[in-house]
Amino acid sequence: MRIRTDGDYAHRMDAIERAARFYDCNKTKAVVSACDDVPHLIAAARQVLERDDLTHEQRQEIAETLSTRVTTFEIEQSVTVDRD
Repeated sequence: MRIRTDGDYAHRMDAIERAARFYDCNKTKAVVSACDDVPHLIAAARQVLERDDLTHEQRQEIAETLSTRVTTFEIEQSVTVDRD
C-alpha cells in the first residue's frame, strides 16, 4: 500500500511521523499500530460516555475532550413524559 504525502497530502507525512514518535517505531509500524488502536479507543470512549454514574454535563465535557479533528463525540439527552 502506498500513502500519498505529496502536494495537498503533505499533512499526512506529519501525522505519520507524529505516530512514529508516539509509538517509538518506524512509520510503517506506526500506521499499523494506529489503525489497530483507533477502533479500541473509540469503543472505550463510547463505553465511558454511556456510564450511568455520569451527569449530562460530565458526559458533555468528556465528549468534547475526546473529540478530534476527525472523530466527534456528541451527547444527546432526551426527556420522556407519560400522561395518564
